[in-house]
Amino acid sequence: MEAISIRVHLVNPSDMSFGTAVITPRWLYVLAAATPEQFGDPVIWDETLELIDLTQILAGDIVGIGMHTGNALRGYALGRELNAKGATVVFGGIHPTLYPEEALEIGGAHAVVKGDGDLIWGDVLRDAVAGSLGRIYDGGRVGAEDFKQARWDLMPDNAYMWASVQTVRGCPKHCSFCSVWRTDGQKPRQRSTDAVIEEVVQLRRKGFRFIALADDNFYPVSLTDIKLAERQKNDARVELLKATRAERFELMEQMAKLPKDMVFFTQITMEAAEDTDFLDAMRNANIKGALVGIEAVTPAGLKDVYKDFNATGDELIKRLQVFKTHGVHVLGSFIFGLPSDRENTFDATCELAEKAGVTFAQFVMLTPFAGTVDFEHWEKAFKGEPPTVNGVPLTRYWLIPQEDRPKMFMKHPTMESDDMRQRTQGVWDRFYNFSNIWKRSGCVKSLKSRLMFVLISKLYRAMYASTGIATDSARKAKANSWARLLLKPTRRLFQAPPMPELQMPHPVRRKSDELLRVIG
Repeated sequence: MEAISIRVHLVNPSDMSFGTAVITPRWLYVLAAATPEQFGDPVIWDETLELIDLTQILAGDIVGIGMHTGNALRGYALGRELNAKGATVVFGGIHPTLYPEEALEIGGAHAVVKGDGDLIWGDVLRDAVAGSLGRIYDGGRVGAEDFKQARWDLMPDNAYMWASVQTVRGCPKHCSFCSVWRTDGQKPRQRSTDAVIEEVVQLRRKGFRFIALADDNFYPVSLTDIKLAERQKNDARVELLKATRAERFELMEQMAKLPKDMVFFTQITMEAAEDTDFLDAMRNANIKGALVGIEAVTPAGLKDVYKDFNATGDELIKRLQVFKTHGVHVLGSFIFGLPSDRENTFDATCELAEKAGVTFAQFVMLTPFAGTVDFEHWEKAFKGEPPTVNGVPLTRYWLIPQEDRPKMFMKHPTMESDDMRQRTQGVWDRFYNFSNIWKRSGCVKSLKSRLMFVLISKLYRAMYASTGIATDSARKAKANSWARLLLKPTRRLFQAPPMPELQMPHPVRRKSDELLRVIG
């Protein structure tokens, strides 16, 4: 096939560049794999590492910019600049999926891709070269068998602490603050075990031993889901759910055969605490930690976010301790600013996190993220007349410079914004003070591991607490400076000698294979 001289660039926009990043932006390398061979290897720009060098992009080049709502303002600024240079600009990602016309109107986009880019990206590039580029392409939700393997061979050396691998897209839940179930669907699309393990082996060969399983929900089928289908006498659904669950166990069985120095981290729902067999399989697979969306510690708070399936009080503490008992450390995620929150909610939340033995925690302010139920309710409340900031409607807050945005978007019935911000900051300060961090570091044994734990805790706080609820640019700049200082020495602690000779583990005998053997 004849090569095409036009260069393809893939850009992950960011206002902050640290020289080193925590987790690989996997989509960059997946889209690189989706780039047809005749275009050559795309040039990858991850601005969390360094800002893009605009002089390296020429008129006629094709630039794919991937965006979520948080980096939309930077992405649009880049799009306009690149358009002015004569490049063909294509936007994709969660935010352009939700607001395709916005990217075309103010982002300098020539085209927008909605949904998954695994298959449609090649069509976009061919149309661009042929001079027949459309305005909006819909990649839909591709089947797991069509997920592209990431091009990790294009990744720069010594740039990231953790690699990332996706095992499933979609989440069956419907939390009010999350858009995943709307953009990626509620039907889990699981990659084959062999495809996942092949990618993990490739990364371990390169020297990565810490890998984030970048899934919307690693626990897509709960025991409650199966019991409900059984009560409904929905045999087809029961079999589907059981098959999906069995595939999870098959994957973890293979992961358990990988080098024992590997550490995996994922995201699951609280319901997994009822499924100790699943937790034991996670431990055996070296999935050492998981982000668990706790969100609120009261029944009223959980009702606010459509998450009634979570527990509260002493029952919540017991469930969280189940994770730890079975060898899975929890990064607990809590939301402040719910309508039911009161002044005592903040201390109660921190006390529960400490009492439950949560290893890490994040405390975020309630934000109406684009595409969520919360956002729709918030937007409708203005009845078409939202307040403006610098002429920009508050309901398009991602177009407002960070320093000018309100720290709270949703008015609280009893607390003022500054009071809530200060109380939230106080919880971060308390949970991540040195004595509490050192106490929690007892979950690991060696001095090096405890040092790693302390550094990661301080880095996590610097990157996500001070910047997320900062009151001014000076505080944000200070937090960024601390994060930059901590990132490089922390990254070295995660490094491991490459294992270029590592082979794929021997495949498991699947139930379907056994059935065919017997029938044969």
